[in-house]
Amino acid sequence: GGAWARCGRGGDVGLIGAASLSAACYKMASPWLGLLLLLGGQVSLGGAYDVTTSTPKVSVRAGEAADLRCQYSADFGDPRVEWKFKDLEGSFRLVYYNKQITDTYQDRVEFSPSALHFRKTQATDSGEYHCEATTTEGTQTDVAVVELIVQVPPGEPVAIVPSSVVKGSMVKLLCTETKGYPRPTFRWYRNNMLMPEKSAGSASFRNSTYIIEPGTGQLTFDPVSQADIGEYMCEARNGVGQPIKSSPIRMEVYESNVGGIVAGVIVALIILAFIGIAIWFAYRKGYLGRKASDKPKVIYSQPPADATDDGDFRQKSSFVV
Repeated sequence: GGAWARCGRGGDVGLIGAASLSAACYKMASPWLGLLLLLGGQVSLGGAYDVTTSTPKVSVRAGEAADLRCQYSADFGDPRVEWKFKDLEGSFRLVYYNKQITDTYQDRVEFSPSALHFRKTQATDSGEYHCEATTTEGTQTDVAVVELIVQVPPGEPVAIVPSSVVKGSMVKLLCTETKGYPRPTFRWYRNNMLMPEKSAGSASFRNSTYIIEPGTGQLTFDPVSQADIGEYMCEARNGVGQPIKSSPIRMEVYESNVGGIVAGVIVALIILAFIGIAIWFAYRKGYLGRKASDKPKVIYSQPPADATDDGDFRQKSSFVV
C-alpha cells in the first residue's frame, strides 16, 4: 500500500484506483498495466456508473444563452436522464423528465444527451441543476450538479435613515436592494463623501464612531454624535452594470433634555389633577348630571276642615242671618 501511494501521482492506486502510473512505477504494476503505459495510455481505475460535468459553474448575463453539460459512463447503457432545478430558496422543480422538457421551459430550453441548452436565460434561472442518470433496471443512479449564475445588475437601493436621533444613542441605518444577482454589496455616503467601512483611522470621519457591513448594508453609529448630522445615501454594486445610489435622506442629531422632559410630565400631571377636581366639584354642586324642568312645579294642598278661624265663622254667621 505504501509503495502504491509513493508511485501514484493522483493518490493511492491500490486503494482509490484513480492515479496515472509513471514509468518509475512500471515494475510495481501488473504486466497489463505496464503494457498500457508503454503504449502511451493513462490507466483509470475509476468506479462504475459515474455522472460528471465539465461545467460545474456557468455564469452568464440575463438574456444570454447557457449550456449545462452532463456526461455519464458507458456502463449506464441507455439511461433514463432527468434534469432537476433547485432554486435559491431551496425548492425543486423538474426541467427535463420522461424524455421531454417540462411546460415551464419548453419555449427556451433544449435537451441533448450531453447538455441542457438555454436559448435565453432569466433572472429566476439562477440556482443548481441536477443531472441524474439511472440505469434501465433502476438499480444504479448517479448525479452531477451544475451551478448556473444569471447575472442581473442591481436596481435602485432604498436607504432607511431616521430623520432625527438623540445624541449618545446607538443608531442603525439600513440599505436594501432585491433585484441584483449575485447579491450586491453596499457602500454609504455622507454629504456625497464616500464613508470608509470603519471610522477609526479616517481623517475625514475622525469625529464619528461607526461600522459599515458591506454584505448587509447596515451602518451602525455607536454612539451617534453631532458630527454625524448630514445627508446619507447608499450604493449597491455587484460587478454587473454600473453601481447605483439611493436617494439622499437627512439625519439630525439632537441633545437629550432630560430635565425638560421631566418638567413637562409634572406640568401635565398637575393640569390633569386640576381638571379632575373641577369635574368632581361641579358634580357635587349639581351642575352636572341634572336636567332643568321646563315648567315650575306647583304643589296643591287643601287645609283641614277644623282649621277655620273665628273671624271667618262670624262672617259666615252674620251672612246667614
